[in-house]
Amino acid sequence: MIRLDKALSHMGLGSRKEVKNYIRKGYIVVNGEVVYDDDFKINPDEDEIIIDGESFKYDEYVYIMLNKPAGVISATEDNRYETVVDLCSEYRKYNIFPVGRLDIDTEGLLILTNDGELAHKLLSPKYHVFKKYYTKFDGVFKEEYLKAFENGITIDDGYKCLPAKAEIISENECYIYIREGKFHQVKRMMQALGMEVTYLERIGFGKIELDKSLARGAHRPLTEEELNSLKEAFI
Repeated sequence: MIRLDKALSHMGLGSRKEVKNYIRKGYIVVNGEVVYDDDFKINPDEDEIIIDGESFKYDEYVYIMLNKPAGVISATEDNRYETVVDLCSEYRKYNIFPVGRLDIDTEGLLILTNDGELAHKLLSPKYHVFKKYYTKFDGVFKEEYLKAFENGITIDDGYKCLPAKAEIISENECYIYIREGKFHQVKRMMQALGMEVTYLERIGFGKIELDKSLARGAHRPLTEEELNSLKEAFI
């Protein structure tokens, strides 16, 4: 059970003070009855909440797909740059954060949520949740490099990356699959093999693919099917 005013504020109806005022004026209907008591308790899984004639569902957790543009940083706030949370400002009240990070010049699929447990599991290498990147590069991708990715590439600081995968698309394009999130990892892996990344876009996270209809900088909630596919990665 949860207080009605707390639930409504969490749903974005307004501040706790504003929500209390709405309730006391009789704007909120719970299970067909007008509620005037802001201390009223609801069961978010069962009770029907009607606000100004529209039905609302209380969600403790939110899960968002963002098509991140270049020039935006993967942070919750920053004094210099626009952040991914700024692009999803209507969800800021849920205290969302990005699951992992994309470099400022990297575009594509980023998941934001307030579900810390899910985020931790998605980022943990032991669950083998692969992230898929589309890469353009300068240099020559030799056939033997495919095996190098599978064996684990040692990058410039001496760290040996976990086994990864690569698929050659054309002379200067490939897909890279990794299950870690080291700083500039894809770029450094390619550099270790004598190639220079010129463009990088994340297009997959586990079984989820970037929604091609989502404009750069736009976002939407994950579908139930997408969310379930993420959770299935570590069940």
